[in-house]
Amino acid sequence: MSEHSGEIHAYLARKQNEFTGQNEQAWNQNNYLALVNRYGKPEEIAAKIKQNPKWRLYPFYKYLDNVSGKKVAHLMGSNGVKATALALLGAQVKVVDFSKENAAFAMELAAEADVSIEYAVSDVLSLPKEHLNADFDIVLMELGVLHYLIDLQPLFHLVKGLLKPGGRFILHEFHPISTKLITSSGKKHKVTGNYFDPSIETQTVAFSKHLPEEEQQKLSKAVQRKWTIGEVITIVGQSGLVIKALEEEPNHKMHDIGLPKTYTLVAEKQIITTF
Repeated sequence: MSEHSGEIHAYLARKQNEFTGQNEQAWNQNNYLALVNRYGKPEEIAAKIKQNPKWRLYPFYKYLDNVSGKKVAHLMGSNGVKATALALLGAQVKVVDFSKENAAFAMELAAEADVSIEYAVSDVLSLPKEHLNADFDIVLMELGVLHYLIDLQPLFHLVKGLLKPGGRFILHEFHPISTKLITSSGKKHKVTGNYFDPSIETQTVAFSKHLPEEEQQKLSKAVQRKWTIGEVITIVGQSGLVIKALEEEPNHKMHDIGLPKTYTLVAEKQIITTF
């Protein structure tokens, strides 16, 4: 550990606060409308989720085991689709996300599915103390979340603190081969990026493409820092969580089948026994 690591993390925390403000603004610009355009009205998507909630949790459902009666924290949980599916399977779900528009959609979605979820509208790293009990069986994060953080150490410290002993952390993320290295067009793939590039970028948020083009032109952009798998595994291990599985998943498109699209990382908080 570098003797200057404390100063480095303090500096990154200050910068993260600046970027979080910008990202929060980006995620509160007509995102409710974008979600409706993407999924349909809450009552429409709720009916679909009720038909097969497990399908909404693919491919990481096998790592959840039986969630009935379990407490699940879905960090940066966005639109509530996964939370609603988990609640339909009997879980007690708390979503943490800083977008009020995501929260509005998620709460309507859960109500239409006849389930209850809790939604904390908060930056995940500024979560109020009343939400920080170490009693969660599962902490879930999935698809397009890590790149909003420029320092992962505080995040995984939080994850460990939320889990009860024996609790499980599940991260399902886009594979950096597809987000940092390769550009695909049809059946053609080109290496256009630098896998190891730690640069901070600005991008429009995920669902903005479902807004009218004239609205897209007005949107503020979010700040992103894309991580390699090696960086993620190292920081999870350093947090004290025990890594149990890393599964790399292929692209579902036939001509992309040889390329990794996503990965699932599973880690657990140790049970400390005393004699």
